[in-house]
Amino acid sequence: MNDVKDIKNSKGYEHSSIDELIEGLNHQDRSTRLRCLAELKKCLDKGMIKQPLSGNDVNNHIHTTYSFSPYSPSKAVWMAYNSGLKTAGIMDHDSIGGAREFIEAGRTIGMATTIGVECRVNFSSTSLAGRRLNNPDQRSIAYVALHGIPHTQIDKVKQYFKPYTEARNKRNIKMIEKINSLMSGFNISIDFEKDVVPLSMYNDGGSITERHLLYSLALKMVQRYGKGERLVNFLEYELKLPMSAKVRAYLLDGMNMHYVYDLLGALKSDLVEKFYVDADDECPDVKEIVEFSNSIGSILAYAYLGDIECSATGDKKAQKFEDEYIDELFEAIVREGFNAVTYMPSRNTLAQLLRVKDLCVKHNLLQISGEDINSSRQSFICEAQRNKEFANLYDSTWALIGHEFAATKNLEDAFFSRKTISRYPALEERIKIYKKIGLDSGNVV
Repeated sequence: MNDVKDIKNSKGYEHSSIDELIEGLNHQDRSTRLRCLAELKKCLDKGMIKQPLSGNDVNNHIHTTYSFSPYSPSKAVWMAYNSGLKTAGIMDHDSIGGAREFIEAGRTIGMATTIGVECRVNFSSTSLAGRRLNNPDQRSIAYVALHGIPHTQIDKVKQYFKPYTEARNKRNIKMIEKINSLMSGFNISIDFEKDVVPLSMYNDGGSITERHLLYSLALKMVQRYGKGERLVNFLEYELKLPMSAKVRAYLLDGMNMHYVYDLLGALKSDLVEKFYVDADDECPDVKEIVEFSNSIGSILAYAYLGDIECSATGDKKAQKFEDEYIDELFEAIVREGFNAVTYMPSRNTLAQLLRVKDLCVKHNLLQISGEDINSSRQSFICEAQRNKEFANLYDSTWALIGHEFAATKNLEDAFFSRKTISRYPALEERIKIYKKIGLDSGNVV
């Protein structure tokens, strides 16, 4: 399959193999990424690449290099398509910089897409002030997702998050200083401009997250100690980081192709608290983000995390979050103006999720799901979502796609607009209407 020679497109570009085209999906230049994807689509159409088996699987929460991920928007769509996903949604932190590429990539490959932004907001002005919400690092601060952003609003979203991204970088630099202080005795040092910024898409509208800092630190550690026992001993005996048997085995394997991402996960679980600086200026007040979401016609979702006993991805330690006051949480987010809840079926027990489902129904909240892909080890398919208990999440995804399609044409036709709610007051009826719009629009991607 990978020995195809001299693949040539209409502009005269040549590639020696399909492998090179796939590698080109992560090229620094956006037009090159999209061109490589178009060439790969030709290879699929000609039977040079086997078509993936596709079912009903969906994922509305895929991170890209515009926040933190191994995948550019084009590569993310390619990975989603080849995993068998039916639809894919981009969801970067504080950035919509990859959205237009993601949309075009979806059209190129023939895949329905949605676009959104994830951000942290401040709940200090609400009844939830002081609570540990869904953020392991800071009380009163929560992750929320703006789903289904109409395409006409992309530039407005970009401008809105720009000052918050700048504020985030000021905090990033402070955290780098704390990291360097922690590592000063081990001959490890990070320079924000030289070591961190080049790992990001900041110069093309992307954001720089804590994961970028940790990835840079992980690279420095591998450079200093190599892969394997020496590095594991450093983590356990010098940094005193607890490590599960699974993660320890990953890091003892010098041939592990996901090595740096596994190391990042280990660091994120227990090292962040030692250098974390509170995120204040970069977190809009929850009332502001609700108002902004309404103004652009997006669907604002609270991201349910739930109490953690064992982290599915190895990057979170056991902690209690919203479950002990979940009734109060739902009352608060409804009062503040949220219209959806997003959750990840693989991250929680069935009992936790059934409780969330019931509360969503009680409070008339749209349910949206998605696995936050940010490591090469993660699967784009969430098998837990195939449980019949979550069949509603397929319908809501197509309704989300229908909303984005309709609201892009006219903001008054957004799923939660006054006009739409007046016309279709029952949430279930609205889901059916917008699901049909989504399926029809998805067939002409």
